[in-house]
Amino acid sequence: MDRLKDRLDAAERSDGSTASYYELPAGAAQLQDLISHRDMNAQIGEIFRACYRYGRVSHSDRLRDAKKILFYAKAEVERLQKIESTEKGVQS
Repeated sequence: MDRLKDRLDAAERSDGSTASYYELPAGAAQLQDLISHRDMNAQIGEIFRACYRYGRVSHSDRLRDAKKILFYAKAEVERLQKIESTEKGVQS
């Protein structure tokens, strides 16, 4: 079966109120703790970092952060599309 579909089916669901997936893990003190806890890949970690610091640091203004988010989001979409097309090819 499609691994991506399995992951989505197994994802936590929310009724619109506070959800457990928004709770911080015990001992989380830095963004890296959250990135590690959620087992984020490089693209998602970079997006998460850029979103968090968005327009707050002198070396990366909002436009640079937005471009970085877009760059890594496109890379993640391409990665997922390759996985999906590979899985479809295996199933055929």
